[in-house]
Amino acid sequence: MTTPQDISQAGKRAYENGQYAQAAALFLQARDAWKDNNAPLEAAEAANNASVSLLQAGEAQAALDVVQGTAAVFLRAGDLKRAGMAWGNAAAALEALERLDEALDAYRQSADLLKQAGETDLRLHVMQAISALQLRSGRQLEALASMQAGLDGVEKLSPKQRLLRRLLQIPLDWLNRRFS
Repeated sequence: MTTPQDISQAGKRAYENGQYAQAAALFLQARDAWKDNNAPLEAAEAANNASVSLLQAGEAQAALDVVQGTAAVFLRAGDLKRAGMAWGNAAAALEALERLDEALDAYRQSADLLKQAGETDLRLHVMQAISALQLRSGRQLEALASMQAGLDGVEKLSPKQRLLRRLLQIPLDWLNRRFS
């Protein structure tokens, strides 16, 4: 394993095999190698992969620490998709740390960037996370609205998603009639 690409590939294999701590170590090694090669986007991508691996390994604080600043790297390069994913990774780590308000803010940043990038499927996953957090916080109506907003942008809904959208519309229609 001499190149950053080789190290990253080894990290991906370790992750796929459920060896999350080893995967994180390899991704961090790849991040450092990319930095040495003056490749900030690749380094940021490796840091995000390390963050996901660390979160899977139960190391939420380390996952948050390693992902800090990567969204800004992607934004400077105009890569809205990866910036949105970086915010989503930070949000997941914050959620695992029970820093729910911060997690919600980070998920919203992620959703906004993914919407701008036209990544409706990825945005749907983020909106589901927002909705789940809102439910945990006792904000059921906001959770319904968030889930509906996530489904609205998706062009080809699966049968399950179409059913969910119809079910979500029932309480929203009821509220609209009640307060109109």
